[in-house]
Amino acid sequence: MTGRSLAYLSAVPIEEVQGLSGKRGADLRKAGITSVADLLLHAPRRYVDRSRTMPLAELPLGEEVTVIGTVEKVSLRRPRRNLTIVEAKVSDPSGVIAVVWFNQPFRERQLIEGSEVALSGKVERFRGKLQMSAPDIDVLDRPSESLTTGRVMPVHPTIGGVAPGYVRRAVHNALGRARPISDPVPQELVDRLGLIGRDQAVADLHFPEEFDRIEPARDRLVFDEFFRLELALAARKHRQIAAAVGISHSRDGGLVDAFIEALPYTPTGAQMRAIGEVQTDMASPHPMHRLLQGEVGSGKTAVAMAALLTAVQGGHQGAVMAPTEVLAEQHHLGLEPLAALVGVRMALLTGSSADRAGVLAAVADGTVDVVVGTHALIQEGVHFARLGVAVVDEQHRFGVHQRISLKEKASGPEPDLLIMTATPIPRTLAMTLYGDLDVTMLDEMPKGRIPVATRVVKPDVPSLEAAYRLVRSEVAAGRQAFVVCPLVEDSDKLEAASATAEYQRLQSVFPDLRVGLLHGQMRSSDKESVMTAMRAGEIDLLVATTVIEVGIDLPNATVMIIEDADRFGLSQLHQLRGRVGRGSHESWCILIADPTTPEGEARLEAMASTNDGFRLAEEDLRIRGQGTVFGAKQAGLADLRMADVLRDVAVLITARREAFELVAGDPDLAGHPALAEEIRALLGEAAEWLFIS
Repeated sequence: MTGRSLAYLSAVPIEEVQGLSGKRGADLRKAGITSVADLLLHAPRRYVDRSRTMPLAELPLGEEVTVIGTVEKVSLRRPRRNLTIVEAKVSDPSGVIAVVWFNQPFRERQLIEGSEVALSGKVERFRGKLQMSAPDIDVLDRPSESLTTGRVMPVHPTIGGVAPGYVRRAVHNALGRARPISDPVPQELVDRLGLIGRDQAVADLHFPEEFDRIEPARDRLVFDEFFRLELALAARKHRQIAAAVGISHSRDGGLVDAFIEALPYTPTGAQMRAIGEVQTDMASPHPMHRLLQGEVGSGKTAVAMAALLTAVQGGHQGAVMAPTEVLAEQHHLGLEPLAALVGVRMALLTGSSADRAGVLAAVADGTVDVVVGTHALIQEGVHFARLGVAVVDEQHRFGVHQRISLKEKASGPEPDLLIMTATPIPRTLAMTLYGDLDVTMLDEMPKGRIPVATRVVKPDVPSLEAAYRLVRSEVAAGRQAFVVCPLVEDSDKLEAASATAEYQRLQSVFPDLRVGLLHGQMRSSDKESVMTAMRAGEIDLLVATTVIEVGIDLPNATVMIIEDADRFGLSQLHQLRGRVGRGSHESWCILIADPTTPEGEARLEAMASTNDGFRLAEEDLRIRGQGTVFGAKQAGLADLRMADVLRDVAVLITARREAFELVAGDPDLAGHPALAEEIRALLGEAAEWLFIS
């Protein structure tokens, strides 16, 4: 294996590339391109085939084409207050085409007379002349440059203010010094999967000789991204299994069977399958690490209870950790009657628990079989007699260290871990987000559930009056309703002010109804009083913030009104909608919004089109992009430069299979040191908890 490795190039500062020693290098560094490897793995956003340029005089009408020409003239006019029109005249030796953009005034600054541009759009004839309306545009370098004439030309994105032409030259200079780039992936694997070599892939990504060389280059580098991440996850999972001593829980004991028999409904097939998978894991001598995900109302609580009872029937304790007091109290309310059916003792531990000392003592001496709580469970002073299983709800609200802290509360063997989430994640995403976990999906809803009817309405008087009439008619029928106020900014205090103001306004709109208020700034005791009143039917209409996003189970609630719904994310809207439709009555979700962005419109259209949370999760990913969804905290995923977990799902599955097979035979990657080095170098600090240090 010869040449420079990506691991080596990740340590070469970007300023060492010719042309980037000054301000441009500093600008790239601010934008996150800090090394030569970063630059080489930053893909062009598209390509222009300058080897087959079509003269303007020969353009076909009505077809999408890309043309190249020189900007002759640019003008901007404002025929009326809310309309700007930018017009340009672009020419080549064969002719001229007019180009027009509406309400894009920045185009006047972008188009400099005398510059060369590539335009992509549909050609029309307007008043006898060729015209393009609102085409995509790229400002190109002068045609005298060897990097742009007579070839497939990469159009790199502007990075940190550094223009595409400078980025292109910098990439060319970097490639000249870096090649050949070595390939740490076993040659046998590369050949078997029909991939091209790493060096060729990087070269063809930026400067392909033919258009048909771009896709194989991208395929190879997408595989590499997934393969690195999955290797790190596989190594971590192998280490967990090899190093940890778990508890072999017995399936016998009768508690789980008695619990299922005592349920007031017949469990779904998905619930029974999930209980079987959980019990199989818990019977193993290795600690369980399983993710249980499913829709609101799909029955995760019963599966979690089966896991807790599997531990209890063998003489161990169970713990359930929830992210908020409201959710912890809801779990306790839901689980305690189920536990009572089979004689299991349960307690609640939160920051505001009245008998905190008594609960702590009961947990420590084993008097309590199952304790439900918040972060209070991992604080100092909490000791378990014999913790056997830990259930963590809404995992995305906890860091990895918090779930580890809960497991470390066990004094003996490592307890089993069941992570639950009601935030739907596409299966392929779950494989990547939680690659070190086994995944169980509750993909079947209980019979008789009526889908929530969802409507999107404008915030005008007729629409609001219609929504309020719906609230009145449902309350008259003995039902209850929610009004959720928007997340104006990332501030609990502002949310509380917004909700308080709306609460006061709606009291005057509904003087004959009992209106309640719930927000995150209230004292825990006040929040619990409101929820107790809501459960008892003493509140008709609850005005709330997103504090009700999870953990509210009110079968009698049938109307959910969400104000400024376009301000919420898609998964959050789906969670809020899940607060109604939990009983046997027809339910409605009214989304009041006047979206100002295409993304906002797309979210609302998706909400109105389906109640399927997994479909919505995929749509959310398409709308927002994976970088926004994952965020920088998800190790490795922020480093996916080219891979897309939806579009490239087949590659992800292949990379995962190959990574886990390789690690099974070489757990420490001792036989593949270059791969291990690349993972550490390119995943950075993320690899510290993913990978063997």
